[in-house]
Amino acid sequence: MKTGIIIPCYNEENRLNVTAFLNFIQKENDFHLCFVNDGSKDNTVGVLKNIQSHNPLKVSVIDIKKNSGKAAAVRAGARYLHSRGDIEFIGFIDADLSTDFEDFDGLLKTLKTNRNLSFVFGSRAKNASDDIQKDGIRAMISKLINILIVFILGLSIQDTQCGAKVFKADLVPVIFNKSFFSRWLFDVEMFIKMKKHFGKTEIMNKIYEQPLKRWVHMEDSKLGLKDSLEIPYRLLSIWFNYNVLQSLQVSFSKEITEPTIEVSGMVTPALAA
Repeated sequence: MKTGIIIPCYNEENRLNVTAFLNFIQKENDFHLCFVNDGSKDNTVGVLKNIQSHNPLKVSVIDIKKNSGKAAAVRAGARYLHSRGDIEFIGFIDADLSTDFEDFDGLLKTLKTNRNLSFVFGSRAKNASDDIQKDGIRAMISKLINILIVFILGLSIQDTQCGAKVFKADLVPVIFNKSFFSRWLFDVEMFIKMKKHFGKTEIMNKIYEQPLKRWVHMEDSKLGLKDSLEIPYRLLSIWFNYNVLQSLQVSFSKEITEPTIEVSGMVTPALAA
C-alpha cells in the first residue's frame, strides 16, 4: 500500500521546483504524488504533465477546469486517491515546498508508529525550530488568528493552517464527504468535522500536532495582507454555519456545482463530488 501526497497548484508555472519533484519520484519509495491544477491561467498543467511523463506510475495529474480554491483542489485529490484502492495514507503539502519531503516523511512515520492516531499535522508554532521563518507582520497576524481558531474549535491546537498534513485514507469519507464552506480556511473545517465524528474528548487521542524542522515563507504568496485581514470574519462565518445553522438543521451552503476535472485524459465531475 502507498502514501498519496496531494500538491494543489494555482499559477505555479514559474514557482514549482521541478528538479526537487523529479528527484523525489526517481527514488525507491512507496509515495504517489497527486498534483491538482486548480484552474491555473498560466501553463502550470503543462509543467505538471511534464513531471508526470518522467514516471507516470508515481504521478497523477488532476486538472480542475475552473479555479475553485485550495479546499476544492485538496478534496478532489483526496477523493481520487481514496478511490484508487492502493492508498493507505493521504497527505498534502504546498506546491512551493515550504514544508519539504523530509518533514512530511516525519509526520508519516509518527502516524504509522502510533496505531491510535488517525491524523498528524505539522506545526510552525509548537516548539518552533530556528529554521521556521516568517516575516514579522505575518507572525503577528497568525497569532491573533490562532486565538480565534482555538476559540472556535474548542481544541488546544497551536497551528491549524500549516500546509503539511497526513491522515489515514479511511478518514476521507468523514472529512471530504461534502464540499467545504471556505475556499482556503478548510483546515479549520477539517478539525470541526473530525471533532463532530470522534467527539471532543476522543479527537485529541486521534490527532497529533508535530513541530516542523523547517518551514520557509515563500514570496508571491497567493494569500495577501487584505485576505489575512478578512480571516476573522470568515472564521466566524464557519463557526456560525457549523454550530448554529447545522444545529437548526438548516442547509449551510448553497447548491454547489461540482467542478469538472480531468484525470489521465478522462473528463469526470464524479471524482470531485
